[in-house]
Amino acid sequence: MSGGATAICGASAALALAAALPKGPEKDRFTLVVVVAVSALSTLAMVAYPLVATLLRLTAPQAGLLLGGTIHDVAQVVAAGFMLSDTVGEYATVVKLLRVSLLALVVAVTALAYRRASKAGKAGISVLPWFLILFVALAAANSLSWMSQPAVSAADIGSRFCLLIAVSALGAKSSMRKLASAGWRTGVLLAAETLWLAMFVLVCIHFIA
Repeated sequence: MSGGATAICGASAALALAAALPKGPEKDRFTLVVVVAVSALSTLAMVAYPLVATLLRLTAPQAGLLLGGTIHDVAQVVAAGFMLSDTVGEYATVVKLLRVSLLALVVAVTALAYRRASKAGKAGISVLPWFLILFVALAAANSLSWMSQPAVSAADIGSRFCLLIAVSALGAKSSMRKLASAGWRTGVLLAAETLWLAMFVLVCIHFIA
């Protein structure tokens, strides 16, 4: 879950992967910790990475690759990119959307893997989560320009509202004592993954871009 959150699209990926995982007494607690930690790290990266790009004198494509390839949440990528320039913002957004496009594949593979491991699906894991099918359908419709701009705006607002409700529900089901007991380990793991991702992208920029 933490790997998907850092590699794909932050809190949204964490919640999507959580829905594909089997039910368990610890799942909700760790999901909430991952969502909170990855959101905090993404906000920190939104502030720090544009400074890194400036200090390293990266070109617009390189800066876009750094921001879009490392910051976890889409909104922070857009904010960080356009903070530098419109060109950087456009490059960063494209790179980030390429990462987001992996969400459906990763969730599907995760769901199928756990279903196979749960003895013919007895753990209550569906073959494909319903939201994944809806995600692919809406992404395809928007890519083909079948959705009007008002519909896209309404869907964007609706998605943010649903994300807020999901996180609030996780919080209502969790205990602060239990969160504190697991939080630092998950936080350290997410911080390490975030740092590794940043270093990997910087190395790629140095040798390839």
